Amino acid sequence: MDHEKERSMAVTIDEGKDFIVTHDEETNTQRVGEEQRDDYPNAHLLVEPDWVQEHAASSDIILLDARAQGYGEGHIPGASWLDVKRLKDTAGRTFASAEAIREVFNESGGRAGSTIVVYDDGGGVTAARVFYVLEAFGWRDRVKVLNGGFAAWKAAGHTVTTEALSAGPGSVAQLTLDERSVATKEHIQARLEGAVILDTRSREEYTGEDTRNNRKGGHIPGAVHREWKDSLLPPDENGVVRFKPAGQLLQEFEEAGVRRDRVIVPHCQSNQRGAHTYFVLRLLGYEDVRPYEGSWDEWGNAEDTEVEL
Repeated sequence: MDHEKERSMAVTIDEGKDFIVTHDEETNTQRVGEEQRDDYPNAHLLVEPDWVQEHAASSDIILLDARAQGYGEGHIPGASWLDVKRLKDTAGRTFASAEAIREVFNESGGRAGSTIVVYDDGGGVTAARVFYVLEAFGWRDRVKVLNGGFAAWKAAGHTVTTEALSAGPGSVAQLTLDERSVATKEHIQARLEGAVILDTRSREEYTGEDTRNNRKGGHIPGAVHREWKDSLLPPDENGVVRFKPAGQLLQEFEEAGVRRDRVIVPHCQSNQRGAHTYFVLRLLGYEDVRPYEGSWDEWGNAEDTEVEL
């Protein structure tokens, strides 16, 4: 980017956009730190490694490592590990209780009013899962995902540590689920507000070729299909996976029938891939996205559900 063409800079903290954005009016792109960014409508939800490097030491930032493994072998300094599996109940078809999620959050040093930055290996599935659950329980616009995850952090040449963080007890007194942030089986069966049911599983799962040991294969009647990983660019020369540009994503979702003026209900098998698509749609400015938390683990094994092949 030609720095002589930069026109304006703004810092916004109250709405969670606590970073400097430099906007180039001629190319309609944004720069955050040293990285040129596509103009996502909710760009404050996605941060780059340099932003994390600059802000990680702030007392207002809580950094969470959501990888399934590898924390002890190396992680971003200041990050505490969060076990994503603890965000589901033992049956695996709904959230853990609000109290259980509050406990997990407080073990990571959660504080009222803080900003959460979460990362995983790079594909964004587990980071997006944390993002969705925290937003559903009241942390909307206060959670950010590291673009490219830990792979991007290492590729940028930033420090890695093996020292485990002792975050200390958090101070979040209560979390409450926003019921309008999640869809249920009963909502879908009642044709929830003309919602678009968005199946983010593989094409083989959608068609019923791959049942994944569920009692039923196929998809929810009327559901459209767009696989979660279609939102990602191919790995770069360092193996880093990032999100596609906003314009490309918006066009692809529209072509799949995912309209901005409708309620969107993404889902997968257990709502990890569905949560990834929730994050992408939030990034793109979709206003009403309500993942189906039960997902195919519930729908594909229930007695009272219909399927299409």
